[in-house]
Amino acid sequence: MSTYTLTVGLEVHAELATKTKMFCKSKNDPNAKNPNTNVCPVCMAHPGTLPVINREAVHQVLRVGAALGGALADYTEFDRKNYFYPDIPKGYQISQYEYPLVSGGSLCGVDITRVHLEEDTASSMHDDVRGVTLIDFNRAGVPLMELVTEPVMHSPEEVGAFARELQLLLRYLGVSDANMEKGEMRVEANISVSNGDALGTKVEVKNLNSFKAMERAIAFEEKRHIALLESGKTVIQETRGWDDARQETFVQRVKEGSADYRYFPDPDLPKLKIADIKDFSLETLQESLPELPSQRRARYIAMGVKEEDAAMYTRYRSVGSFFDGVAEVLGQEKEHIILASNYISNDLVPHIRDIESRDSEIKGKIEISAKNFAALVEMIVSGEVSSRGAKDTLLLMLADTQKDPRSLAENAGLMQSSNEDEIKAMVEEIINENPEVVADYRGGKEASLQFLVGQGMKKSKGSANPKMLQSIFKDLL
Repeated sequence: MSTYTLTVGLEVHAELATKTKMFCKSKNDPNAKNPNTNVCPVCMAHPGTLPVINREAVHQVLRVGAALGGALADYTEFDRKNYFYPDIPKGYQISQYEYPLVSGGSLCGVDITRVHLEEDTASSMHDDVRGVTLIDFNRAGVPLMELVTEPVMHSPEEVGAFARELQLLLRYLGVSDANMEKGEMRVEANISVSNGDALGTKVEVKNLNSFKAMERAIAFEEKRHIALLESGKTVIQETRGWDDARQETFVQRVKEGSADYRYFPDPDLPKLKIADIKDFSLETLQESLPELPSQRRARYIAMGVKEEDAAMYTRYRSVGSFFDGVAEVLGQEKEHIILASNYISNDLVPHIRDIESRDSEIKGKIEISAKNFAALVEMIVSGEVSSRGAKDTLLLMLADTQKDPRSLAENAGLMQSSNEDEIKAMVEEIINENPEVVADYRGGKEASLQFLVGQGMKKSKGSANPKMLQSIFKDLL
């Protein structure tokens, strides 16, 4: 059987979070409850109206380019992309063709071809019961960033990792909420399969409204292409949709080429000399960038945090900021910081996490203070509370967020006892109650010691310091 290579490139559209639309002053709120309310003569393409470029939209795309390490355009212009569809009021879409705002760059090791700016279309709503299609123009003219990758990804998992990292980057930059379920971020996959050096015939898959759907669609297309090639048939270049209910793709239309759109410069919009705008210089843009996801993830790993926890703190910024606050209180004690991270990821987060969607922020707010959580960690390190006692104290802290952990642990009887005389008396009782186990230990069976220590923790209801308990058992035996 021949060896086949899957190759995937992505086209990602993201609605930008500007106050107004791309070429007019209508409010940018595509999720407005009432249809056709955020519209005006410009975005409805009334005769005689003229578009005006949204400066903030250009600024946001250039910031994305700076974060990706791409080359920013010195000169750019907008073009008319001509094609008919009921949700395009003008009969063409204002986009960019020959002179994109950003060229090159990379993310997750994936090379970026270009990032450009265009306007979004209206929303079509199909009423199958009445057999009609309704159009809501609230989304028409919303600023839309399009990012195109090189065809360099070779598995659904690699594509999924890239798309998730891009979503995270857009959120960190504050340029888009990028919620796929709301259509704020839309992904189209260009898929080919070959059994040689050259790329196979490309098929584009649309209607991918979740990362899982994207990964499944790519896996389905890979199998479909291989089956066609194995049977001696030809893969047709076309656009396909994804049917999530049936878990398969379906034909939509034959794929157009760029010549079919008859691009030409929009005569109503001025050319832009980016280099002449100080706020758009690379140096200024780089200064405006926050700590990026890759940088934040690397910082956590350098602190000794486990990779999976570093990834969680990066994705869920509220938790990451809480951890940063705890680490600041703990200072330079690396072991204490790592212990704090373990308790945050394994104990705190499960209590507050909303796991309805892996792509959303953790919704539960962390009400306890970083100072109090750091104090709990110090109590664990000093042996004042056991691991079990710390977990119970943490639950009390979540229920009463204003109280410090020490007072909560003391009131609940969770503090470990380090009173040597009390522990010694208890150890003597246990030794007298378990002569056979004691004999086993003295005979060389080390595991017997752990049983005796366990009996001590049970008798003390978890309050005895286990290290002291073990030490006294060894001394007396």
